[in-house]
Amino acid sequence: MQTGNSTRAELAAIVAFLEGPTVDREGNVYFTETKTHKIMRMAPDGTLSVFRDNSNAANGLVFDLEFRLIACEGNPSNPRVTRTDTKTGRVEVLASRAMGLTLTAPNDVTFDNQGRLYFTDLPGGAVHRIDPDGKVTRILSAPAIQRPNGITISPDDKILYLVEANQAQGGARMLRAYDLQPDGTPTNMREFFNFYPGRSSDGITMDSKGNVICAAGLNAPRGTSETLDTKPGIHVISPAGQRIDYVPINEDTITNCAFGGTDLRTLYVTAGKSIFKIAMDVPGTRR
Repeated sequence: MQTGNSTRAELAAIVAFLEGPTVDREGNVYFTETKTHKIMRMAPDGTLSVFRDNSNAANGLVFDLEFRLIACEGNPSNPRVTRTDTKTGRVEVLASRAMGLTLTAPNDVTFDNQGRLYFTDLPGGAVHRIDPDGKVTRILSAPAIQRPNGITISPDDKILYLVEANQAQGGARMLRAYDLQPDGTPTNMREFFNFYPGRSSDGITMDSKGNVICAAGLNAPRGTSETLDTKPGIHVISPAGQRIDYVPINEDTITNCAFGGTDLRTLYVTAGKSIFKIAMDVPGTRR
């Protein structure tokens, strides 16, 4: 074997890529394993189990107001959003091509105080809203947005935050903010926080003071135009659009985050093959 400075190890394969954490009433953390298409469950004592095999390329997850599991399923041949009763295992399809919708790969999802769901279709360049009566409405689309990823809503339902994660040279890598109208329509788009030229945020969540919690950055280049200017880890952005805290995470790729624990002060973060947890000073929301 050759040794010395001329020898370097190169990544040959990625066998796990975790995404989409969300936490139920009992403190179980659900998350997706996007390489093997599973939805996993981690009990409060750390025990891991498979909640669902053949997840249809599930990515972002969230528990709705009634603690039913909402999943964005990104299988390009069957893109859809589903709702699962975790007690019975019953799965309902909330959005799909069979409903006449133009979907590519639903990516991430959140909810408001009215029980409406909002999900992104990253490669399709769109955001949809699902109303409690089942009506699905496209509320944002290209070219006004480019590659929408993470999404969340302020605790008072007044602001919708949307991640742009365009890896192309000159592409949007930012948080957009919108005024969210009472009927669930976003208006008055403005740039809230810009990550360019570094890697943008992926998943986001919200704490109880209205700070946006972002999983962003890279530890090493990944063959795109993204630079290493965005430090890898959790970035906390205030309602005024200022970064007020940062927690480093030394594993690629930081993908998503969600609050849990009895007081919602534990932030769970998916990154590469690992789940991290961070004790936060400000309690979170479940969005």
